[in-house]
Amino acid sequence: MIRPLSWGLAALLCCGAAFAQGSLNERFDASLSSKDQTDWLKLTSAEPNHVGSPHDKKNAEWILAQYKKWGWDAHIETFDVLFPTPIAEAVEMGGFKATLQEKPIPGDTSATAKDPALPAYLAYQGDGDVTAPLVYVNYGTEADYLALQQLGVSVKGKIVIARYGEVWRGVKPLLASKHGAIGCIIYSDPADDGYAQGDTYPKGALRPPQGIQRGSALDMMLTPGDPYTPGYGAVPGAKRLTKETAPSILKIPALPISYADAQVLLKSIAGPLAPRNWRGALPITYRVGGGAGQPAVHLMVKSDWSLKPVRDVIATIKGSEWPDQWVVRGNHFDGWVEGASDPLSGQVALLDEARSIGKLVQSGWKPKRTIVYTSWDGEEPMLLGSTEWVEQHADELKRKAVIYINTDGNSRGFMRASGTQDIGQLATRAAAGVTDPEAHVSVADRARARLQVEALSPAASPEIKEAAKAAAEPGSSLPVGAPGSGSDFSGFVDHLGVTTLDFGFGGEEPGGGVYHSRYDTFEHHTRFDDPGMVYGKVMAATVGHAVLAAADSELPLQHPADLAAAIKADVTKVEKLADARRAAAEQQKTLLAANAFAVASDPTRPHGDPLPLRPVPKFDFTALDEAVATLGKSAGAYEAAVKGARPGPAQIAELQGIMQTIDQTLMAEEGLPGRPWYKNLIYAPGRYIGYGVTTLPGIAESITEEKFDAVPHQVSLVAEALKAYAARLDKATAVLKG
Repeated sequence: MIRPLSWGLAALLCCGAAFAQGSLNERFDASLSSKDQTDWLKLTSAEPNHVGSPHDKKNAEWILAQYKKWGWDAHIETFDVLFPTPIAEAVEMGGFKATLQEKPIPGDTSATAKDPALPAYLAYQGDGDVTAPLVYVNYGTEADYLALQQLGVSVKGKIVIARYGEVWRGVKPLLASKHGAIGCIIYSDPADDGYAQGDTYPKGALRPPQGIQRGSALDMMLTPGDPYTPGYGAVPGAKRLTKETAPSILKIPALPISYADAQVLLKSIAGPLAPRNWRGALPITYRVGGGAGQPAVHLMVKSDWSLKPVRDVIATIKGSEWPDQWVVRGNHFDGWVEGASDPLSGQVALLDEARSIGKLVQSGWKPKRTIVYTSWDGEEPMLLGSTEWVEQHADELKRKAVIYINTDGNSRGFMRASGTQDIGQLATRAAAGVTDPEAHVSVADRARARLQVEALSPAASPEIKEAAKAAAEPGSSLPVGAPGSGSDFSGFVDHLGVTTLDFGFGGEEPGGGVYHSRYDTFEHHTRFDDPGMVYGKVMAATVGHAVLAAADSELPLQHPADLAAAIKADVTKVEKLADARRAAAEQQKTLLAANAFAVASDPTRPHGDPLPLRPVPKFDFTALDEAVATLGKSAGAYEAAVKGARPGPAQIAELQGIMQTIDQTLMAEEGLPGRPWYKNLIYAPGRYIGYGVTTLPGIAESITEEKFDAVPHQVSLVAEALKAYAARLDKATAVLKG
């Protein structure tokens, strides 16, 4: 029996309405089919699906035909975007040449596909032809370059080799260039992604020695989407930048390689031993390099820098009561090669939802709000299709979009959700109504159980422990993680401030070992990631219930108490960050004055002092603390008013007008420092992290990047935004009490 959950916002106003919603969900679920998802996955992943490929276009046209067959008003919206593709490339050392295309595996789609796959490639790297010694930089993070400084190793004029992990791939060549390197090679070390984690494909799920992770290296922390049209749609007649003037295109050549080939290069490196935590699982002695006498590596990339079409498939069912309020749902369909797991396992679940909703409409049900289903193209190069659509329709979306619900691939296991953190009740209600096929409890209860078990681990972070404690409270929402980037929700939450929810399942099979490789195939996915597409059906049910609830809910979807609690924790975190950086700068100054770094080093090996940290001033966070307190008080009053409310039609209309765009109060038109496309003051992908989120980014990154003069202004912006959100809540509370 499913443990009852508090509905918080009382979106369904009486027992009869709740029963009607439950009946609607049951009718929706009855049309879902794991078998059909399996058939669709095999069809759509039969050939390479990168932007501009024949099969990518074929999939767009097939998806359009399905929507129309199921009764949706559907069309394809095309944008012409920059997507460079490789003409020639090489990684060579002496007589060694890296193999930049994976060999096919018998019995796998990699051996039967007729169209050629893109070889090893990083889109939007800088192109070039360079020869230089190699330096191993671990994961290629800023902390790794600080460690190299203390080892007395410079990458200036060198080619760096970094392993995947810790930060998003595009950060690695970006930081390499920042530190003076002239080229960058990236590989997947088996310690993180290969035989050290389990059996490799085809015996197991993990990356085989010849597997290569393709991907984008666009500086998406500046702006995602078409780099020639930042902030506006890539439509005919749009003003376009050039390769030389587009700031998000990198300046140095970069390529990914397999760990089989990386082993040859790394084995050739001499010089200091790599620090212990830099050593992977290859059978070599890991060294850093940087000294004289290193063998030279030749890195060459030449690309076709032409425009190519991305085809977004947009399908609509018009709302019966509020047609100008939109519930938008999306998942992309382009892949780096066949893309069975990423993204087509999510796309076929979305299509299953669309078919089921179409059947509900044919049976006489009509959604109160307009439902817009979006099958995005061009996500893999860096959110091209969704970003261009968002930019092209920005004004309309800011007026009409109630919520954007995203997925991006799927596998068996536990539900996770991220997004604007006032939307957890919607995710919780959706998950509570679906049974997990392995644990035979609700998806929500299984997610709670996992969180509480994780919190018992000695290695559990304070954040995990606090989230588990909160989730154990009766009637509480499941935790919704703060959104970073890396999927199609970014334009909605980061640029427009549309309420956003991102769903996915996983955590039970390390199937990511074929991520962005030639082996992300139908056979791999249905053998390891989701046999029988059982969790494809679970995801379709969970997300579909959220779509139906959002489409018919009369009261607002937001649960502001969750957001208030999350922001309170974020403010505490950023204040501790300032204190920690101040203490570190003071301690480092003392150690430098005492020549401690030289004394503590091995005199037989090269070494250097770290770059001095700037003294960190005391910041006045009073306005921010007061705004957090105001938000908490207003959220509490709103929640109390909702619980006993029975608003009439006029009140409901007024509430919708107040609350529909409430998350846009957390935006700043000027954007974040140095990257104005990102306007959300609460969430952003970290400037030198990538997909991972930085909360309160304007404040946090002004501290970490030592731009201390900017901190007071950023504190003021966030404080005013929180007060604006609270003021909206106060208006809504007055309506509910009226």
